[in-house]
Amino acid sequence: MAIQRVVSKWSKTSVLLADDSIAAHIPLTRKLSHDSLSAMLNQHGMVYVKPDSGTFGIGVIRVEAIGSSSYRYQEGTRVRTFESYDALYQSLRQLTGKRTYLVQRGIHLLRHRKRRFDLRVMVQKSPRGQWETTGIIGRLAHPGKIVTNYHSGGTPMAFGELMATHLPQAEHRSYAARLEKLGVQVARRLQSSYPGLKEIGIDVALDTQLRPWILEVNTKPDPYIFRKLKDRSVFRKVYRYGLAYGRFRRKQTS
Repeated sequence: MAIQRVVSKWSKTSVLLADDSIAAHIPLTRKLSHDSLSAMLNQHGMVYVKPDSGTFGIGVIRVEAIGSSSYRYQEGTRVRTFESYDALYQSLRQLTGKRTYLVQRGIHLLRHRKRRFDLRVMVQKSPRGQWETTGIIGRLAHPGKIVTNYHSGGTPMAFGELMATHLPQAEHRSYAARLEKLGVQVARRLQSSYPGLKEIGIDVALDTQLRPWILEVNTKPDPYIFRKLKDRSVFRKVYRYGLAYGRFRRKQTS
């Protein structure tokens, strides 16, 4: 069976919301409209607007309400400010065009050396066909950008290094195990609707209370980011599992 890919973020989110225990880790997400954005800004103050289909953090926009009647958004390194909601929305719609966009409650990410970071949790089918979390890596955002993706200038870093100032070292393993369990739970739920899945990469934000939030699930995650870790065993496992289900081609031997 070919490896299944699911492009629509909205479709994947809808599947996950059917499981209450997973839904508790998903920030409020709606399809972008004049009313949905207004309501979520009023409720949360800061949101992310993102394309329903897209990769590498391309097209993601951070939108904030400033005081009672001013707004601003950041796309890439560009920041624009508006004196009315309608002016903000009109400008956003010029960026999004006719494409489907989502608006998601903003999670204020933990920081490392004043830079935001999140985590990528890699979950794969093992050679025996069981879901297993094979790697966790941190992604430190470029100082001037809102996304953490490596392809957008983010820096891959070890989980322990990023968490050193937020969590006692003795608790790192148990917290990672919590994320690993959540990763497998997400994979199993998605597989119930998409039986051809073999791997997923979950983008997880941690808030100031260390609560994990699922920002997005990728069905074609970049495995090579794990080569950036000093611990080479993580990538070797990711590669070995991917080889077993056909993610990589076996090298030809003469």
